[in-house]
Parts: sequence; C-alpha cells; structure tokens
Amino acid sequence: MKGKTLATLLLLPFAFFWVAFQLAPLLWIAINSFWSDMNERWGIDNYTDILTSPFYLQAFRLSLDISIWSSIYGLLISLFAGYSLHQLGSGRFQRFLMSFTNMTSNFAGVPLAFAFVILLGMNGCLTLLLRHFGMLEGFKLFSRDGMVLVYTWFQIPLGILLLYPAFDGLRKDWEESAALLGASRWRYWWHIGLPILFPALLGTFVILLANALGAYATIYALTTGNFNVVPVRIAALVSGDISLDPNTGGALAMLLVFIMALITVVQQYLVRRSYLNAKSQE
Repeated sequence: MKGKTLATLLLLPFAFFWVAFQLAPLLWIAINSFWSDMNERWGIDNYTDILTSPFYLQAFRLSLDISIWSSIYGLLISLFAGYSLHQLGSGRFQRFLMSFTNMTSNFAGVPLAFAFVILLGMNGCLTLLLRHFGMLEGFKLFSRDGMVLVYTWFQIPLGILLLYPAFDGLRKDWEESAALLGASRWRYWWHIGLPILFPALLGTFVILLANALGAYATIYALTTGNFNVVPVRIAALVSGDISLDPNTGGALAMLLVFIMALITVVQQYLVRRSYLNAKSQE
C-alpha cells in the first residue's frame, strides 16, 4: 500500500498538468463554442453557421480528403517498410534505420515545407530536372495532390514506428506450417498475416488520420494560409486575420474532435469484432 500511495503522489503533478493544459482548455472551448458574438446569446448558432456554409464545408471536405488519402498511402508504405525492417533482424544497419526513422518522424512543420519548396516547388531542383526529361508535367506542389504528397511524407516515419512492433506477433513457424500445407505466400498473408496485423493496422490508420487532420504548420508554411483546411480556418478565426471570432473557431475545433471521436469508436468496434472472430475460430 505504501508503494501504491507513493506512486499515486508522484502522478499528481502529471495529473495537474493534464487537467490544466488538456482538459481545462477543451472544456473552455466546448462551452464557449455555444456562445455567438454576433447574436450575443447562447445556442447552436455557431454550429448552424458552419454546417450551412459552403466555405467551411469545403474546409472539412479538403481536410478529410487530404488526411484520408495521405493516411492510406502512409499506411501502405509503412507496412512494407516495417516488414522489411523487421526482416533485417537486430543488426547494426537495422538499428541505424530505426534511429533515422525516429529522427525523421520529427521532421515536419516549417523545415519540411521549406525542403519541399526547394525540391518540388515551381523552380525546385527536382522539378526542373524532371521537366527537362519530360516528366512531372502539370504537377503543382501547392495543389491538392501536392498537399497529399507532403502529408504522406511525414506520415511514413510515424507509421513505421507504430507498425514495427506489431510484426513481433507473427511467428516464423506459422508461415512455414502454411507452406508445408500447400498455402502460397499470398494466401498466408491474406488468411493469417493480415488478420493478425489488422488491429495494429487499424489503430495506426486512426493515429495517422488524427496526425493529418491536426497538421497546421506545414500547410500554413507552404500556402501562407491560402489553402482551405480546418486547422487554417481555426487559426484565422482565433488570430483575427480576417475576422476575430474565437467562438466559431472553437465550434470548428469541436466538430473536428467529434469526427475523430466517431472514427475512434468505429475503430474500436472493428477491432473488438476482429478479436471476437479470432477467438471463435480458435
């Protein structure tokens, strides 16, 4: 009991900071999102304005479009990269690659935007080189496809770090037993490998989606706030670039929280269903 009491006391500072910097701001935003400065009353006016505005609906559509596709691409690339790293074993080269992946997972924001402008901007070195050979015609870094490319880039290291431990759940003798029974490699992965990795894949996808939906610094540095996505709109409303309306910004943030909560609930349901199906097959 003394050990548990001491551990509880040591956790109190962390609990205080969690309440002060996460729970309290979230509650403040949630409460004030129901106050309308224009009408000077409590209600759902801010939410009504957002859900009936083509401009804000476009922001949600673009945010979800870029986030979903970049998460899918990042997940697929991370799946193959994580499996390849796992097959390398625990040698020096594998440790170097994992350290490099861990370092690049923090390479985002303004430095990443600057790097992409140098490489693939209108006069970027790769852009000029590829166009010299008749490639990359029509590609624009500051378009929707360019944003998906940039988002996918910073999704890959995070996806590798999240998926890599999941491959420890695959035992080598399962693949050997499947091969002895006449199963091809494709059938092994379809019926054994991927179902076992399914919870990790789904969980990683949700984290990548949240990472992309909340990204702000990279897209702002690339487009100086001219690309209509939800984080940019929230920042514009809070900072007063166009009009100062933090309560509408809070409503946008709460809708983003609701979307992520809904996606997480669906993910938990699918993981639980997958687990129950696996138990029933045993």
